Amino acid sequence: MNIKILTLFPEVITAYTRASIVGRAQDKGLVAIEAINFRDFALNRHGSVDDAPFGGGKGMVLTPEPLARAIREIREKELVVYLSPKGRPLTQEMAMTLSRETGLIMVCGHYEGVDERFISTYVDLEISIGDYVLSGGELGALVLTDAITRLIPGVLSEGSLEEESFTRYLLEYPQYTRPRIFEGQPVPEVLLSGNHRHIEDFRLEAAIRQTLLKRPDLIEEGIAKEVFDSKTLDLITRLKKTL
Repeated sequence: MNIKILTLFPEVITAYTRASIVGRAQDKGLVAIEAINFRDFALNRHGSVDDAPFGGGKGMVLTPEPLARAIREIREKELVVYLSPKGRPLTQEMAMTLSRETGLIMVCGHYEGVDERFISTYVDLEISIGDYVLSGGELGALVLTDAITRLIPGVLSEGSLEEESFTRYLLEYPQYTRPRIFEGQPVPEVLLSGNHRHIEDFRLEAAIRQTLLKRPDLIEEGIAKEVFDSKTLDLITRLKKTL
């Protein structure tokens, strides 16, 4: 997959995407990530990319021409995504869908946003990472890039993906490592037993319990979509009565 990120701060994007899992995915050739400064596509030699809003108001608005010029020059067949608090909320299901695209262009807004005419003409999808406002779209682009990259085949093991939160409409079960006792709290004995069936049952029950306490909406969605087997449904019913 090719990901091109249009930003005024390419160094912010590059610093993150060269590290950890995303960086290793690039080293393996599984994804190519390019941070492009759209100031390079400005119409004047001063590199101006913003102007005052028509109708008045505080702040500045990104002008449509530099971004449009950038899209026309770099776009092949990529889906164009604009990171915006007005967009559709990012979900794991959406990340899975986007990970199957051959390429994405992410547009990072700044100041008071982008001229609406650019959005209506060039943007295929607006995505929000939450109900709050940030200074720019760079953090949103990095969140989306990370969420998508880890779903590309070969980046993570299949087992790791299957057990992650949201993949099965359950939060991930609690994890433990050494030492066996930390500040008087022991690791659950079943995890030290070596009995893989008992460990699997413990983890499923723990995942259900965590989800019922923290994100019951996920379980209700999973029930509505009929994703749970009979064993999981029985556990959900039993644990609901104890919480």
